[in-house]
Amino acid sequence: MSQHRPAAVVVLAAGEGTRMKSATPKVLHPIGGRSLLGHSIAAARTLDPEHLVVVVRHERDRVAAHVAAVDPGALVADQDEVKGTGRAVECGLEVLPADLAGTVVVTYGDVPLLDGATLADLVARHTASGAAASVLTAHVADPTGYGRVLRDASGAVTGIVEHKDADDAQRAVSEINSGIYAFDAAVLRSALARVGTDNAQGEKYLTDVLAVARADGLGVAAVTTDDVWQVEGVNDRVQLAALGRELNRRVVEAWMRAGVTVVDPATTWLDVTVTLEPDVTLLPGTMLHGTTQVRRDAVVGPETSLTDCVVAEGASVVRAHAVGSRIGAGATVGPYASLRAGTDLGASGRIGTFVETKKAVIGTGSKVPHLSYVGDATIGEGSNIGAATVFVNYDGVAKHPTTVGDHVRVGSDSMLVAPLTIGDGAYTAAGSVITSDVPPGAMAVARGKQRNVEGWVERRRPGTAAAKAAARAHAAQESGEAPGPAGTQEGTPR
Repeated sequence: MSQHRPAAVVVLAAGEGTRMKSATPKVLHPIGGRSLLGHSIAAARTLDPEHLVVVVRHERDRVAAHVAAVDPGALVADQDEVKGTGRAVECGLEVLPADLAGTVVVTYGDVPLLDGATLADLVARHTASGAAASVLTAHVADPTGYGRVLRDASGAVTGIVEHKDADDAQRAVSEINSGIYAFDAAVLRSALARVGTDNAQGEKYLTDVLAVARADGLGVAAVTTDDVWQVEGVNDRVQLAALGRELNRRVVEAWMRAGVTVVDPATTWLDVTVTLEPDVTLLPGTMLHGTTQVRRDAVVGPETSLTDCVVAEGASVVRAHAVGSRIGAGATVGPYASLRAGTDLGASGRIGTFVETKKAVIGTGSKVPHLSYVGDATIGEGSNIGAATVFVNYDGVAKHPTTVGDHVRVGSDSMLVAPLTIGDGAYTAAGSVITSDVPPGAMAVARGKQRNVEGWVERRRPGTAAAKAAARAHAAQESGEAPGPAGTQEGTPR
């Protein structure tokens, strides 16, 4: 256990986020595979705190449910009618033990790029300084809207003033308050009890705790980060996109440094929850989401989207969309394939062009090359599913399974009407509608006998181009000459 382990981390997530103009609470908007709040909780958990509290208010039930889903061990505290970050922290402390001692870290649910290393550095330096309170700060070119960090002639922090309460001299200060703090728990409780709401916003500011601590003769420290992105919050959709883009840039760069080839980082999007191995190649337009894992020597892309998928060693996935699927070693997928949840393609198998699969287990070396639908199916090893085959799994009420054995050859344009079993080594004739089980080694033929109605076109479609072509062909047959194309004289060169 780290000697700097905090007693608690309090994540403030009560705000409405009106500038998002969304029915979804701001902290639940996603980037990089997690909600904004999810990123904040993940960063907080890296500190291994004794307690983790999330303070909620707007859309309370939705946010609380999300907290329970992403971190069941986190506590949820409700902010009351009193506004302000100071009051929010007070509400968070109310669900913690009354005798809580040690360091309390305060952070926010809308700073998704803040990482655990920066929080750990804040806690370590706070502990080493012996300060009652430490604030994470940054220098920015345009500090408009931010609280300014005030220092005395010696450089010691004397307090923080909010932008709306600052005078012209204070607004000229470029060092801004990130809103992220480390406090001594006892000092925090005592100071919050003495903080009022006499300010431009009529709110209970957490920043006033620093002034109270100073007045009590206690030390206040500042830890400055050079990485301004880490303290950037999301207030609207423009900022959401900007932070999402920066987060993705960092994730992609980290994987490249770990041995992954990314041909075009600008068009490659990777969730933070994706796992890649060295010597993976990602081509332009690749998007990997959720718990997707890509193994060594696999190639994904271009223009491919995978969500919660596993791509094994040496596999290739080209211009495909897949969800909840497994792609075996050396297998190939695409282009223009759609793999729905439950697809499991065996080693060296193939799902080809314009193929859709769903709950389909396809064995080693088996192929569904093109223009087919395979649903609720199990296919053995070394089998081939001909073009335009449909596994007819739905009868209008229920779904039914189809089992295809090893080394089966399904002819092109076959309809396999489930429930159905095709035995090992069997064949189906092209154009068949298979409604009964096929024994091993059998050839199943299920199609009507062809009947040609001679002269039908000339009788029933007189004067059409087809009728004229047929007449020319008949005339050529009678004269023993090859028929010529329309507009030419038969038997003469063109």
